[in-house]
Amino acid sequence: MNIGLEDTLAYYSPDEFAAGFKKTMAFQPRVIKQNRGSSGEGIWIIKLKDENYCKEYGERSCEDSEKLILMEANDNHEEEHTVAEFIEFCVNGRNDKSGEWTSKGVGKYLEGGKEAGGQLVDQRFCPRIVEGELRYNLIGDSLIGVIHKKPKEGGISAVGGTGSIYTFYGPEEPLFKSLTENFLKKDLPHVMPSLDLADEPLPLWWTTDFINASPPGTAAEEEKWIVGEFNCSCVGISRCLAAYCKDDTPNASWDDISEEDKAEAKKMGDLMGEKALAILAK
Repeated sequence: MNIGLEDTLAYYSPDEFAAGFKKTMAFQPRVIKQNRGSSGEGIWIIKLKDENYCKEYGERSCEDSEKLILMEANDNHEEEHTVAEFIEFCVNGRNDKSGEWTSKGVGKYLEGGKEAGGQLVDQRFCPRIVEGELRYNLIGDSLIGVIHKKPKEGGISAVGGTGSIYTFYGPEEPLFKSLTENFLKKDLPHVMPSLDLADEPLPLWWTTDFINASPPGTAAEEEKWIVGEFNCSCVGISRCLAAYCKDDTPNASWDDISEEDKAEAKKMGDLMGEKALAILAK
């Protein structure tokens, strides 16, 4: 499909992770994501401190001693570690070999193995993420809206609670016409078969996050958008963000959502019910 890159990998064992990450990290800045949790914990944006990247994927692999600059997406804090220390933290957590960490997380992202959800995803970092990403909200195969999520100034992550700015668009938004048509008509029919789930329906409530991977100045109809992730296990309704309790809004509730947004949320719930009944009827 047109929505992926060759250096996107998934790891299920420590040896697989160490070998694969050293090769991808030598090529381009990375985004490393754990498979569990949400809100950006265990999602790391990583760059080589010396920026000595190779020109072609696979030309070289990093040494254990090379320094990394890491930013965690849950709060945009930065840390500096060696390649060996980062691998150790991801596999075994905090210990003498992994050094001192200021992350709120504990690492151990592969704990329990594949059966328990232990997994790391390794993706190329697309620098235009600072301009924001597009979240396509889908109920089954129906696009119900697009959200442009822009990180706060100086940040990279646009997850809820980090000061990011959300702009809502309808499913027919002309700004994204080319991406919408290519994704829904060309790529969507291949998503479930590509995941070896050809006999399963599309998720009832799910999202696709797109990042612009084209050089600045590319015409809209020629832009290449890359899927950063699919979400289907822990998806919020962004129209209800006003009810999200955070440190600065500890008493937020349903009553803080505008009537307009409540109405939109109800439409989503109603359509989910219709799609669910259709799936059950089959």
